Amino acid sequence: MQTVILDTNALLMPFERRLNIDLEVQRLLGSVRMVIPEPLLGELQRSHNKHASAALALAGKYEKIPTDARGDDAVLELAVRLQAPVVTNDKKLRIRLRQQGIPLIYLRSGNHLILED
Repeated sequence: MQTVILDTNALLMPFERRLNIDLEVQRLLGSVRMVIPEPLLGELQRSHNKHASAALALAGKYEKIPTDARGDDAVLELAVRLQAPVVTNDKKLRIRLRQQGIPLIYLRSGNHLILED
């Protein structure tokens, strides 16, 4: 089963954009294992975003994978290690992932996800 990594803003998308991230990823890739770098939980706990607590609750349904890196570095490290696509709308992270040849899944037109190989 293919693994897909969610970053912090992917966890916020369902609440900021009224997007069902599970259904959108499934539409693109079929049945997948969605995971979160464990350090991102702390990022959400410290966030002042009004949807952070809802995103943290959503994160509870996904597998957490430990990494020594933090923030975007944790996402990048896992993506390289697992050779897994990443769901993110973070422009800087998308550039770094492209440089590593990691497939991206990101928000298009504010209402659906697209896959960029």
